[in-house]
Amino acid sequence: MDTRYILAIDQGTSGTKAVVFDALGRIAAKATEPLKSCFPLPGFVEQDPLDIYHNVLAAVRACLREFQRSTGTTLESIAACGISNQRETFVLWDASDDLLCNAVVWQCKRSVGICDRLKNSPLETEIRKRTGLIVDPYFSGTKLLWLLENDPRIAKALGKGQAFFGTVDTWLLYKLTGGARYLTDHTNASRTLLFNIDELQWDEHLLEQFGLKNLRLPEPKPSSSDYGMTDFEGALPHAIPICAMIGDSHAAAFGERCFSPGTAKATLGTGCSIILNTGSSRVASKAGMVTTICWSTTERVDYALEGIIVTCGATINWLRDSMGLFADSRQTESMALSVEDNGGVYLVPAFSGLGAPHWKMDMRAAIMGLTLGCDKNHVVRAALESVPYQIKDVIIAMEKDSGIKLQQLKVDGGITTNRFVMRFLADLLQAEVVNIGMPDVSALGAACLAGLQSGIFKDIGQLERLSMDEQTYSPGVSAHPASLAYDGWKRSVQQLAT
Repeated sequence: MDTRYILAIDQGTSGTKAVVFDALGRIAAKATEPLKSCFPLPGFVEQDPLDIYHNVLAAVRACLREFQRSTGTTLESIAACGISNQRETFVLWDASDDLLCNAVVWQCKRSVGICDRLKNSPLETEIRKRTGLIVDPYFSGTKLLWLLENDPRIAKALGKGQAFFGTVDTWLLYKLTGGARYLTDHTNASRTLLFNIDELQWDEHLLEQFGLKNLRLPEPKPSSSDYGMTDFEGALPHAIPICAMIGDSHAAAFGERCFSPGTAKATLGTGCSIILNTGSSRVASKAGMVTTICWSTTERVDYALEGIIVTCGATINWLRDSMGLFADSRQTESMALSVEDNGGVYLVPAFSGLGAPHWKMDMRAAIMGLTLGCDKNHVVRAALESVPYQIKDVIIAMEKDSGIKLQQLKVDGGITTNRFVMRFLADLLQAEVVNIGMPDVSALGAACLAGLQSGIFKDIGQLERLSMDEQTYSPGVSAHPASLAYDGWKRSVQQLAT
């Protein structure tokens, strides 16, 4: 066995995880540091870029202390680093390395008006064709345009060609290498509205149309690549290579081993991100998905379709915290199983609108089909069933767009501990649902990509053979009742949408 270790950094919106993995993909040490956001105006979400950087350093130092304490191994055995990061959040700085603004977080809605201007214009079609994305405040580009129009300092720096743009991966790399490396990876670049996902380069036509031709942009590289050296400001006794950078959802797809067309992952958290690997071919969506780069190495680029579900786990939290139907979310499994079926009850969780593939953002949530014979167990079951129903909606749309049949769905996130949801999902999809038993899949994905670049892992075939504590749910005898129940879900959504 290779005795080298890999340090993975998973820099997220609410905090940073630093995780050390061994050459078998097992966690040797882990530490987490919380990170704050600020909200200067309604709908505005920002973070201090230096706080993000120092948050990473604090997580790394804490993780390295735990690594030495728990393993008794010297830090010299850590041979490489991989970084996954919150997507779409970006930073701007000038030629003197002075920050031009706070980091603008992916959740920020300041550019709604700009999006309204772009929608239904000729440029909207060009954006979709070149970037694979829809016009939405979720992506970096429109918020960058807002800053250009509303911040004279940024407009001045841009006019002089002295405004440097970077998503969080680029900003961290720039700081960790003392300004020596100014790079990004294909996945992070693909979330900006500025990147041509066919040419794998910044799109000069869009930059011209947006008035951003003088913007300084990092060189895009494969997710698994040589990104430079760092010792994390002395936290390590020696500099190690940064061998991977990748957006967190894409890192989760790689960590879930979505290595071939038809493999998909769903992260079941507050909401849900579903990514379907479509292989070397870009697939244009006509059903409410976005096209993106799944992950890349120096040998290959895999594309993906992505569907965003707005509300999953948040529905369960609402029933617990606002409705008081149970005290602990772990109770929901037995509550759902205490009734034979949903009794015709459907909960459509459009609390903040209904996402992919419907995109009915003005829709509101509803509980439908209640009778005097129903009790809270039917409502809880309906809430749990709403998660598989929404995933089924997205998977159907992805299969229609791509012509690729789902082979297997890899899942991660808190809801995966609910066996009712997992079994219902397998029955509904008529496909295996696999939980690899790894809570830190984004960190694992970054570590695996770094291991490929550094030679700790020989190839993707070796990654496929890594032993994981997998739990597989196969379609069972309940497939037909699940299909009939799904018909009721579709009728409920259609009734609310009209």
